[in-house]
Amino acid sequence: MDDREGSFVAVRRISQGLERGRVYNSSSAEGVPGSAAWLGRGLSCVCAQRRDSDTNSTFDLTPAQEECLQSLQNRIDVAYDSTIPLHQEALRDLWKLAFPEEELHGLISEQWKEMGWQGKDPSTDFRGGGFISLENLLYFARNFQKSFQDLLRKQVGDRSVWEYPFAVAGINLTFMLIQMLDLEAVKPRTVVGATFLKFLSENESAFDLLYCIAFKLMDQQWLSMRASYMEFNTVMKSTRRQLERELMLEDIMHLEDLPSYALLSQ
Repeated sequence: MDDREGSFVAVRRISQGLERGRVYNSSSAEGVPGSAAWLGRGLSCVCAQRRDSDTNSTFDLTPAQEECLQSLQNRIDVAYDSTIPLHQEALRDLWKLAFPEEELHGLISEQWKEMGWQGKDPSTDFRGGGFISLENLLYFARNFQKSFQDLLRKQVGDRSVWEYPFAVAGINLTFMLIQMLDLEAVKPRTVVGATFLKFLSENESAFDLLYCIAFKLMDQQWLSMRASYMEFNTVMKSTRRQLERELMLEDIMHLEDLPSYALLSQ
């Protein structure tokens, strides 16, 4: 198992909207059968899916694409470090964007559970996606505030009694996209990965934008499948398949052309 894969904590839905102080860990899941720490383990089968035919080929890149890929890989390589002031400030900014009406008492606080972190110290969860996963969440909150708040507070749709935690799900989506797009390879070994690099060479924020699309698509899949936390792995697989299909459509010239991009305006 990749050591960056985290565990997952179910959040019980009491009423519509985010219920303050009602985030449960695996020791307080009120007798729900099965382990709550299932998502990280499940991602090994969601993300590490590559057809044999994909491993035997690579796609040549233009100099501009090589530069963009290297820049994105540099971001991916940055681990979250709770001793770095820039990383601390980024985490504080995320809180302000998520809960502008509520003062944060500290970078280690029970308050973080309200956002869907597994414990009172979010830094322990970032092993699943590194600093880029925090950057993804910040980009989402700054550029699509309504969608961000809808997902954070679970305000749309007929929700499950046991919901996915927003923040930890976001980290796992970052990890899924890195694997789906084969971004840690020197050159892309899949058509999907090569296609994405065309978008990246035109828009340096393409990965962050695709992350926002993926988050909204994942939530739509969650609702349409009437999923609960034990089905999250299945939801992630469905989300990945849909993204791959959309990226391969012939008439897609920009990420904004993806059918699922429209979800961000709902």
